[in-house]
Amino acid sequence: MNQHAYIFPGQASQFPGMGKNLYDSHDKAKALFEQANELLGFRITDIMFAGTEEELKQTDVTQPAVFLHSIAAWNSIENPHPAMVAGHSLGEFSALVANGCLTFEDALKLVSLRASAMQKACEQNPSTMAAVLALDEKKVEEICLAIQNETGEIVVPANYNCPGQLVISGSLKGIEIACEKMKAAGAKRALILQVGGGFHSPCMAPAQVELSKAIHETHFKTPLCPIYQNVNALPVTDPSIIRQNLENQLTAAVRWSQTISNMIQDGADHFTEVGPGKVLQGLVNKIDKTVMTDGVQG
Repeated sequence: MNQHAYIFPGQASQFPGMGKNLYDSHDKAKALFEQANELLGFRITDIMFAGTEEELKQTDVTQPAVFLHSIAAWNSIENPHPAMVAGHSLGEFSALVANGCLTFEDALKLVSLRASAMQKACEQNPSTMAAVLALDEKKVEEICLAIQNETGEIVVPANYNCPGQLVISGSLKGIEIACEKMKAAGAKRALILQVGGGFHSPCMAPAQVELSKAIHETHFKTPLCPIYQNVNALPVTDPSIIRQNLENQLTAAVRWSQTISNMIQDGADHFTEVGPGKVLQGLVNKIDKTVMTDGVQG
């Protein structure tokens, strides 16, 4: 059965000028942006529309900015009927607004808190991430585990993006050792990324404690359609399980490749990426060339 899936991007999709077209051409989007300025206590639109790439790269700006752009773009779609939704890391919050599980206000508050908690965790535990290209997933997992057992350093798979592209996360020393070992094992590349810290790893444990408390205090409604969540790549409609998966997301891997494969298996043949950039469309095409992909940036 043919079904339309909507997917929402995460950090690293931001770009200078993001959302300005939506703000200028849609009254509803303009009201949403102004509401966000008020809720956040600073004019995030000034940074989104006129800020530099460097200013947009700060975690506590990036996350609400990408979320805000995604929801404004979502609201510009006439009568969307999602059969299923998913979001990459931060994008999971956008997906939960799209399927009616979270209100825009509650999700923005959680995203803002998540961003500041992650920023603090990065300062407490200096950590990073690296992209490993063209090495078997099992081999990457084995090397990560061996390094942890031998050195006590944190190194874990963090993003299963698509076949042949896996991101690892952990301590600075752990990732440095891992890059050498991945190359020695035959990886085409093992490249340390310019990111604020080791996201989706135990390095984010302090942020997880803070975010879990806020998630626990937030009302989650029964969604209109299933969300395929990052931690297990499975469809969920039970608000208590959605909440639990969201709490675990910060320290667990993003199983994107498995998520898209499961959505396709369940009937999705058309994926629309909603928000800034085209990263997810590219990943979907690498996972399965037969499905249709497009995007809504507004």
